[in-house]
Amino acid sequence: MIYTQLTTGVQKIMVTGITVHSSKEALRLTRLFPGTLYATAGVHPHEAKSWDETTEEALRELAANPEMVAIGECGLDFNRNFSPPDVQIEAFEKQVALACELQKPLFVHEREAHTALLEVLGRYRERLPTVVIHCFTGDSTQATAYLNMGCYIGLTGYVWKDKSEDGVRRILEDGVVPLDRLMVETDAPFMYPNTRASKLPPYVKEALTERSLTFLHRYCTFQRNEPCSLPVTIEMIAAYMKKKSEQVALQTTFNAIKVFGLSS
Repeated sequence: MIYTQLTTGVQKIMVTGITVHSSKEALRLTRLFPGTLYATAGVHPHEAKSWDETTEEALRELAANPEMVAIGECGLDFNRNFSPPDVQIEAFEKQVALACELQKPLFVHEREAHTALLEVLGRYRERLPTVVIHCFTGDSTQATAYLNMGCYIGLTGYVWKDKSEDGVRRILEDGVVPLDRLMVETDAPFMYPNTRASKLPPYVKEALTERSLTFLHRYCTFQRNEPCSLPVTIEMIAAYMKKKSEQVALQTTFNAIKVFGLSS
């Protein structure tokens, strides 16, 4: 998860935990780069089967550190079901309850589990902290439901390949997600923004600057997504929204600083 200001480059990086061990490692990295790296503490739905009697207290202790700015990456993934759905729901609900207790933002993964995820969030609606739907790939109805719940929508380089009639591109073109509820992220090393794809509209390709493309093609070897890809993702999103890339960069950076309490 990376946030940036387009005019100055990457400023803040969130290192996301997906298990107790990786959350501890993420915290360790923040101590090496204070003020630049931040971390999250959570158990990803793929790893929900690893949850045991020590997990909740371990996450609580990790989250007590000021560098830990959110609970997650947690949520539900019924596409792959690397952990059984009932196990995912139980682990997710415990993390939602922990976020409510600590009033830390929730960093949420959801794939093909929209209804079930809303049901869990709905049970805590009166106490919910801010929720970020990470790497959103759904449709306008789902986006609207999340926005009505008070969530922020996180978008990645996935925007280059979505050609569905009511997917992320249409959501941006139709202004479904207001700029003050949008976050832009990498999901590194995944979600590489393929700017050479034939399915990318010409007007979006024309909006990409030489500077951003240079960063992308020079440093993202073998299409492994890196922080330097983020300006291109912002320029694609801005083109779909018919806004200036600087406006999108500045507003989404402000959103991240506000939601996660990052030092400015």
